[in-house]
Order: sequence, then structure tokens, then C-alpha cells
Amino acid sequence: MRVGVIGCGYWGSKHVRVLTELPEVSDVVVIDERPPVLATMMANHIGVLPRSSLRAALDDIDALIVATPPVTHATVAIEAMEAGKHVLVEKPMATSTTEALSMVASAKRSGVILAAGHTFVANDAVRKLTAIVRQGELGRLHHLDAARLSLGLYRDDVNVLWDLAAHDISITNLLVGTVPDLVSAWGDRHTAGFREDVASLRMVFTDRNITSTVRASWLSPEKVRRTTVVGSEQMAIYDDTMADAKLQVFDKGRRLRVRLGSTEPMAVNYRDGEVRVPYVAFREPLKVQAREFIECCTTGQRPIVDGWAGLELVAVLEAADRSLREHGAPVPVEIPTLGPTVPRRAAA
Repeated sequence: MRVGVIGCGYWGSKHVRVLTELPEVSDVVVIDERPPVLATMMANHIGVLPRSSLRAALDDIDALIVATPPVTHATVAIEAMEAGKHVLVEKPMATSTTEALSMVASAKRSGVILAAGHTFVANDAVRKLTAIVRQGELGRLHHLDAARLSLGLYRDDVNVLWDLAAHDISITNLLVGTVPDLVSAWGDRHTAGFREDVASLRMVFTDRNITSTVRASWLSPEKVRRTTVVGSEQMAIYDDTMADAKLQVFDKGRRLRVRLGSTEPMAVNYRDGEVRVPYVAFREPLKVQAREFIECCTTGQRPIVDGWAGLELVAVLEAADRSLREHGAPVPVEIPTLGPTVPRRAAA
């Protein structure tokens, strides 16, 4: 397969590196309007084909990875799909549900694959945690708590929720198996010229009685990438900053003691058992994502994170932005459809 990468900046250059290492890829086409960027790509990756625009690259590619700024995602992706090219779009897939729905419609109309680049869904530790949750080892899910903090990298096109919290929303949607019904968000701007650089998000899954909180910051002295999952029987922590033991399962919990013949609780009993570190044969998530995307392009199989999953993530972020403007008021997550024959599906 011949694959192009449009937008060869910080993240796009990582896609280029991964693609050059895959035997499934015959040609890697780097697409960027900045000559110095193309020169750097050619110097760092022997054999890549440089192109200054998507139009100039269309005859040379079968599939495209879009790593341009989010405000351009819809326009670029639709142009490629209308030309019959399969597309993977970095998160967030679009900057509005209206744009995202147009992208889903374009993929359906053109008969091509549309995938969203929710990289942590391709993370082996996250996939192992998902299997543990779905097998019922933690019991009934109560609450999830995530923190994604660091000093930078600041972006001037989106706020910190769209940049960092998007990862934790995709992880939460995967673990719970659906999207939240309500979100509340709070945030502050501490750096002139940028949007909210510190923010918190609360997601409520009403029917399942599950809540999830996410803290995101570009203004923290330490790098934190941590998700805690609390169940009725056990608890788990996924910490992406750990070299080993990225995933730990704690045999901890609590029980309510009640009086005989009464439903009123008397006291809380605590259980503190062993800590288990499940084995995870860790692979580079970006490479896993690229391989699975190429396989879907070849076989026609539906991506784990398809266009609908990308749209659902955008819907959560869109609701979060509205809640920010309304000072943390709960806002329903509204997911549009192409029509009554197209069902709403859970992200990933």
C-alpha cells in the first residue's frame, strides 16, 4: 500500500517514521507546503516521496494520514475521500460534530475507510485493562479518574481538553463501552494568547451509574499520564509513565455492614489484598494503529476506531466547550446521525 502523511510536524513526523518501518507499505509520501519541512523528512527518511500539496500527491497514494491542524481536518479528509482514498485522521477528527458528520457521510458515499487516530485505543496496556473490565474482574464499574498533566506543549488552535483530555475521553468510552450522557467542564486561561490551559471534565453515564473525571493541564511541573478505574470488587491503575508495571490491579474494596433485618448501613468494612501486575507485551501504539488501519484498507474490515467513534469524541468535546462557557453547567452529549438507518454506536 502507498500511504501519504499530510502535515509533517511534531506528530506527523512520527507517522512518517512508523510507515517507513512497515513492510506493508511500499511507498511513503510526505506532504507539506513548507519546503524546509520536506527537506528534513527527506534527510531523515531515505526513499520518501515529497509533495507540496494533497492534490499533487493523489495519484501517488492509496491511503492518507491527516496530521494537519484540527481546523483543516474535515476539508483535507473529504478531499482525499472524494478522490477514493482511505483516510486516518488524527484526534480530534474535526472541530465540530457538523464537520465530523460530513466526513462520515463522505466515507460512506465514496466507499472508503475512515478511521480516527485515537492512539491510546491501540495501546496494549489499555487493551489489557479493557479486557479485565469486560471480563468482570473489577466487578461493576463505579468511577474512573484520569489525569493528563505536563508543562506544554501549548497549542493555539484548541484548548487543553481538545488536545490532552481527548485521549482520556477515548479511553473512558472504550472501558465503559459507550459515550457519556452529560458532561460538565471547568477551566482557566493562565497564558496570554491561548485558550484554557488547565481544565477539568466530569462525564456521567446515567444508565450505568458511572462517573468519570479528567484533569488536563499544559501548566504542570510534572508529567502525569494516569487512569484509575474503581469497581465494586477490585480497582486498577494504568500509568503510562511507568517503564514497567504500566497496569496494576488492586484487590481492594469496601463492604457495608448492616443490622440484621435492616437495610440501614452500620459501618464500612475495608478489604486490602494483593496487587497484581498483569503481563503486557507492549508494542508501539502508533505502529499498531498504522498496521490495523492498513489492514482495514486492504480487507474492508471496519476499524476499531472508525469515523463514528471519531464523531462521538468530538461530540463530547463540543459539549465540554459549551459547559465551559456556561461555567460548569451540565450539558447533554448530542450525537447526530445520517438518518434513521444509521445507529448510534459506542466509541471504539
